[in-house]
Amino acid sequence: MTDFFVSLGMMYEWAWFLSTIIGILLIALPLMLGVAMIIYADRKIWAAMALRRGPNVVGPFGLLQSFADGLKVFLQETIIPSASNKALFLIAPIITFTVALMAWAVIPFNSGAILADINVGLLYILAISSLGVYGVVIAGWSSNSKYPFFSAMRASAQMISYEVSIGFILICVVLWAGTFNLHDIVEAQRGHGLGIVNGYFFNLLLFPMWVMFLISGMAETARAPFDLTEAESELVAGYQTEYSSMAFALYWLGEYANVLLMCALNAVLFFGGYLPPLELPILYLVPGVVWLLLKILFFFFVFSWVKATVPRYRYDQLMRLGWKIFLPVSLLFVVLVSGYLMFTRYGV
Repeated sequence: MTDFFVSLGMMYEWAWFLSTIIGILLIALPLMLGVAMIIYADRKIWAAMALRRGPNVVGPFGLLQSFADGLKVFLQETIIPSASNKALFLIAPIITFTVALMAWAVIPFNSGAILADINVGLLYILAISSLGVYGVVIAGWSSNSKYPFFSAMRASAQMISYEVSIGFILICVVLWAGTFNLHDIVEAQRGHGLGIVNGYFFNLLLFPMWVMFLISGMAETARAPFDLTEAESELVAGYQTEYSSMAFALYWLGEYANVLLMCALNAVLFFGGYLPPLELPILYLVPGVVWLLLKILFFFFVFSWVKATVPRYRYDQLMRLGWKIFLPVSLLFVVLVSGYLMFTRYGV
C-alpha cells in the first residue's frame, strides 16, 4: 500500500504513515463490529444450551441487541466514586481496551496481509498480553472499594500463573517452527501432518500443548470456568463494580477482543492460521482470511460452550491447575520437544 501511495507522487514518509493508519482502521473497525456480533453469538449459544431463546427482539433475529446495549451505556451518566483516584479510575479501562487492540498488529490474516510483520511477533504478543493485567489492577486499586481490590489481586495472581505455562507452551511451538515470526510459524505448518494436514495439532508432541494452551487461554482472559475476577457470588461484579457508562463498556469490549485474540492465536499457532485444514488445491480457492475467520469462530464456540456448561473453579483449584499441573507438564514437554528435535532434525 505504501508503494501505491508513492506511485501517486506522495513522499515516502507520508505514504508509510497513511498506509499504516489505513491498516490500523482495517483491523480495528471490523474487530469492533466483530466484538458486537460475538457478544450476540455468545448469548445465543448460552440460550440454546439452556433451552432458551436468547436475544430475539431488537432487529431481525435480535442481531441489533449489542448495538442497543452499546447505545444504552453510551447515554448513561459516568459516575466516579468520590473517594477514588479519579485519574487512574478513568485511565484503567482505556489501558485494557487499548492493549486488547494492540496485540492484533502482528496477527497474519493472509499471506502478506499483516500490519506489522516483525521477527519477534510472538514475543510482542506475550509482552502486550502481560500488560492487560495493569488495567484490572489499577481499576481495583483506584476504586477505593473492597471487592474491586480483592478482584484485582485475584486477577494479577491468575494472569501471572497462567502466563508462565503459556510461555513454556509457546517455546515448544517456537522450537518446532524455528522462528518467532507468526507468518513463518503458519507457513511451517503447511503439510505438517503426513504431508496433507496443515497444523501442529496433528503432532503428537504438540497436541497436548494445544489442549493446555486452550485451557490457559480461558484462564488468561478470565473466562468461565476461571472467571474468579468477576465471581458475582463473592465480589459483586469484581474489578468493574464501581464502573458505569462507557468506562464499563470499554472493559466489556476489551474482554471480548482478548477472547477473540486467544481464539486467533489457537488458530495461528496450532491449526494453520490462514491455511486450509488440508493441503488440497481446491481448498485454496477459498481466501485465507475466510479460513482464519472460520477457525476463530470455531474456537469462540468452544469458549462459549465451556462457559455455558462447566461450573466455576474454586480459587485453590485454579492455582493448583496452573502451578502443580500445567507448569511441570509444559516444562517436561519443552525437554521432550527439544530432545526430539536434537536427535531427528539436527542429528546430535
